Amino acid sequence: MRSTASVLHLDLDAFFAAVEQRDKPSLRGKPVIVGGVGGRGVVATASYEARAFGVRSAMSTREARARCPHAAFLTGRFHAYRESSSKVMAVLRAASPLVEPLSLDEAFLDLAEAGLPDLEVPTVVAYGEEIRARVAEVSGGLTATVGIGTSKFIAKVASELDKPDGLTVVPPGTERDLLLPMKVTVIPGVGPATNERLRRAGIHTVADLDRVTEDELVRLLGRAQGHDLHRLARAEDDRPVVADRETKSVSAEGTYATDLTDRRLMEGLLTRQAVQVGERLRKHGLSGRTVTIKVRLHDFTTMSRSSTLSSPTDSSSAIARLAKSLLADLDTSGGVRLLGVGVSGLADWVQEDLFGDAEDDQVDDVLPDLSQLGASGLGGSTYWPGMDVVHDEMGPGWVWGSGRGVVTVRFETAHTPPGPVRSYSVDDPALSLATIPAMD
Repeated sequence: MRSTASVLHLDLDAFFAAVEQRDKPSLRGKPVIVGGVGGRGVVATASYEARAFGVRSAMSTREARARCPHAAFLTGRFHAYRESSSKVMAVLRAASPLVEPLSLDEAFLDLAEAGLPDLEVPTVVAYGEEIRARVAEVSGGLTATVGIGTSKFIAKVASELDKPDGLTVVPPGTERDLLLPMKVTVIPGVGPATNERLRRAGIHTVADLDRVTEDELVRLLGRAQGHDLHRLARAEDDRPVVADRETKSVSAEGTYATDLTDRRLMEGLLTRQAVQVGERLRKHGLSGRTVTIKVRLHDFTTMSRSSTLSSPTDSSSAIARLAKSLLADLDTSGGVRLLGVGVSGLADWVQEDLFGDAEDDQVDDVLPDLSQLGASGLGGSTYWPGMDVVHDEMGPGWVWGSGRGVVTVRFETAHTPPGPVRSYSVDDPALSLATIPAMD
């Protein structure tokens, strides 16, 4: 256990929604919900204005529309999120050599490696505020909440106390005072099922948990979870900040709001995912022996199929060929709502000419024409709410809504005032999707 508050947890506030509000001036200060916009969609992130109406992550879009019908419901723009995340992570890595990203919008940072003159509370508070200011500067105004404590667990808890746009330091020695009044759900791993088992045992708060012996918790929850909860209830957490977590696999997947039934289309989508996986493998100097596909059917049944090669590969063509052969063994006639391709069994070397004439520059030749597909790989309208577009005369804008052969666009950018709204035919030659910049 650390004797100083030297673990920092940074969490970008309502990240996806905040990026949309940054880039769409007309949405600033208004409820924004990012996620699936169809009837079976799920909320990925809700702005704080939408959260005031009870909208939460993982809520169905249908319920979110009922709670906040006047919100802007947008599909995700992951290129914009990745770009912003990359800038923020660069700030953190400049602050300390030990940074452990957890997702696009969340990371731990080890202040003991940051070269500070001391790790007293005033020093780490000032440093945390400096990091938050730098994050806002490089990201175009995104806010972050920071928690600092003697462990990952305490830093994570602290970052939830002053949201949004706040900073909390838990001084060494006060950890248990902070935790004891809190509900047991503050502890990682206490989800709905575990919370219900604890509730039935009369355990509602961390203080209740603190009074239970480890043996009792093991009998109630099992050895691993019982041991972990016993330690965390006492603020015991010695996990280090790990800068480079070992990559176990590389994968890509997509979820579709309309069930896919065309086998040729599924093969094309798997091939495109294989291209993405191959590019990521080659970028990091990796290869893999096992190719796996993941398929979720219309009834939510999820299946996977794998094939292991005699030698590792980083060839997109090889991965695509195996993925399509695995798909051929599955009955997808009822419709598919998710497809994914992954490579595991990673190595840092490649066996050349694994498939002879299957060159990566030939991959595009086997793709079907997907030009009429929407943002999620669906038939129908090319335009989905939130997508970036460009008009020959009006310039850049974003899709406000579409349907019945008409697309409505608001013309504005992050650097302009709220702009005008215009409607066009979906096949208007002057209107097109904006080019997505390539990520390094």
